[in-house]
Amino acid sequence: MKTAPEHIVVILPRWVGDFVMSTPMLRAVRDHFGAGTRITGVLKPMFAELLEGSPWLDELVFYDRRSRDPARRFGAVARRLREDPADVALVVPNSLSSAALAFAGGARRRVGFARHWRRWLLTDPLEPERGSPRGGWLNRWRVEPASPAGHAMDLAERIGVPRGPLTLELATTPADEAAAADVLTRLFGRPAGRTGEADGPLVVFNDNGAYGPSKAWGSERFAALARLAVERLPGCRVLVHCGPSDRDDARDIARRAAHPAVQSLADVEKLPFGLAKAVLRRAAVLVTSDSGPRHIAAAFGTPTVVLHGPMDPRLSRSDQRHLVELRADLPCSPCGKRVCPLGHHDCMRLLTVDDVGAAMLSLVHGGAARGRVA
Repeated sequence: MKTAPEHIVVILPRWVGDFVMSTPMLRAVRDHFGAGTRITGVLKPMFAELLEGSPWLDELVFYDRRSRDPARRFGAVARRLREDPADVALVVPNSLSSAALAFAGGARRRVGFARHWRRWLLTDPLEPERGSPRGGWLNRWRVEPASPAGHAMDLAERIGVPRGPLTLELATTPADEAAAADVLTRLFGRPAGRTGEADGPLVVFNDNGAYGPSKAWGSERFAALARLAVERLPGCRVLVHCGPSDRDDARDIARRAAHPAVQSLADVEKLPFGLAKAVLRRAAVLVTSDSGPRHIAAAFGTPTVVLHGPMDPRLSRSDQRHLVELRADLPCSPCGKRVCPLGHHDCMRLLTVDDVGAAMLSLVHGGAARGRVA
């Protein structure tokens, strides 16, 4: 763009992982246009806490088309956006409804990917990358998997923003840190930090994911991994992370591990994103399914072991150091299904406790800056 826009609206994703993977784009847009451009984020209300402490947005507009609150549904949010029309709307999600919101909200320029019958709603439709013609004529119609972090940066680049690194970034507030210290003290008798020092390292497990059960590694395996961690990492604390809907699974892992150094968040009354941020920031290592907490951890540079299972690793890439991605090389994987269509769940079942444990210990001891095991 020849002149800087006065007002940019960014319609942000509705999944935690994709939302956090949009932070490199938000940082790049703010750094390029500076304080002279007003940036409004359109997001689910629950995600506001994820961005607390981050300097990229001037205003938040809460939008959830499934909300019970009429003020947060499509019509009311479109009217609010029309009251202060944006010069540019960056439509990060690929849904038809998000492009329709930018159109109905009166944005003069609307930038997004031309997918899901929404080309006519966009002034700047970007084409998804297709397969190579040398792969056969059917391959020409295949969309190449790409990370939401890269896709979001593509939108910013279209409006003149120099392409920046895909390093995820979040911040914690003093209240977040105080909440984490309180919870860790109640669970383990003392707070824990990443360096561990006299207290030993904090190891965090996460086996949840709103996407579906196909991503789960299972309570029995995580419990065995917890016992391995306690045995091999003197003084360590193992904390099983969970969201409000995953309390029973987290509680089961701690119960099966049957060790005082293995606790879960299952019985913590409130589980806000601020607590998750502060806990994951302190962790010496996170072992997790391919779900939102892995991206929160990446935003703080926390060493992470990701168990990919049915998901294509290319769909969740960012510029994260100290990352090990584990997956079984199977003809049926990655299928991307919420439930294993073949019923055997081999893509997760064949990831052994020994292999995952070796990756976890390597990261705690400072090895494996980035690696993959197939």
